[in-house]
Amino acid sequence: MSDATIVDTELLRDQVREKYRAVAVEPDATYHFHTGRALATRLGYDESILDALPPRAVESFAGVANPFSLRRLEPGERVVDVGSGAGFDSFVAAHEVGRAGEVIGVDMTDEMRRKATETAQLLGFEHVRFRNGYAEQLPVDDGWADVVISNGVINLCADKRAVFDEIYRVLRPGGTLQFADIANGRPVPIEVMRDVDLWTG
Repeated sequence: MSDATIVDTELLRDQVREKYRAVAVEPDATYHFHTGRALATRLGYDESILDALPPRAVESFAGVANPFSLRRLEPGERVVDVGSGAGFDSFVAAHEVGRAGEVIGVDMTDEMRRKATETAQLLGFEHVRFRNGYAEQLPVDDGWADVVISNGVINLCADKRAVFDEIYRVLRPGGTLQFADIANGRPVPIEVMRDVDLWTG
């Protein structure tokens, strides 16, 4: 049985959207996961970059680790941020690749994408754009990206094979995937995997 048939994909997406819509509009509320600047600091993000960003660029961050700890991005690289949320990792990427680089953030939650776009305009980051889309259907041309980043998103997708196929498609030959996520080292019973509420906490 493929991941895609284990859980209702549309129901899962609706619940994920609802959860992260709340994080976009109420970043100071209490969630079952950590958020914001305190989380970014705990995960080892560069303090100089954090200090350069306004609070709205960091407050809705809800990642699980620091994909930039794997490798610093190079000036001029083109980056796709899968599940970009309110844009925090996209803004970090924009800082590292500089004005000669480009960053495309892809997210399915309107409120997150709107907040990210407004923050990019506030920062004057003309080399950062945010697009509506799914991780399984990235609105990015074949081979466009030098780097794909993602942070705590792939575990929330029902069809992980489709996600990795899309990442492979948008990466140039020899490109780099830098992602942080939650993984389970033990088998999970099918009946548990079918429970959408357990996917979203």
